[in-house]
Amino acid sequence: MARSLFSRDVFAELDRLQREMQQAFDLTPSIRGYARGGYPALNVGSTPQSFEVYAFAPGLDPASIEVQLDRGILSVAGERRASLPEGGADKSTVHINERFAGAFKRVVSLPEDADPEGVSASYRDGVLRVSVQRRQAAQPRRITVQ
Repeated sequence: MARSLFSRDVFAELDRLQREMQQAFDLTPSIRGYARGGYPALNVGSTPQSFEVYAFAPGLDPASIEVQLDRGILSVAGERRASLPEGGADKSTVHINERFAGAFKRVVSLPEDADPEGVSASYRDGVLRVSVQRRQAAQPRRITVQ
C-alpha cells in the first residue's frame, strides 16, 4: 500500500492560503472601489441621473470627513479616534479590539460622464451619502419623431 508524503489537508490549506493572499493584495481601484475589508465599507451604484456612493462610518464627526472629486476619482478620507480606555498598561487591558481606529482613505474611480460641478454629500445616522450628477449631455433623451 502506497502512502502519500502529504496529508490530504495540504491542498485545502494551499487553497485557503491562495484565497487569503488574493484578498490581502487585491487593491485595484474601480467603480466598485477597493477590495473588501477597507474602512469605511462602501456601496456604489448609479441611476440614469447620478452616481451614488454610501460610506458606512458610524461615530465620526461630519466635519472631520473630507470628500474630493478630482479627474473622475472620488476620495473619502478622515480619521476615527480610538475608543479604548485611557491609561497605562497597569490600569487597563484590551482583550479584543475589532473596531477600526486611525486615518482612512477610500477611492472610487467614476465613469467619464460624472459632473464635478454636481456633487453633494450628507452624513446622517453614521452613513455618508455622496451623490455625483451625470453630465446633462450624457443623460438619455426622448426624441420625438415627426
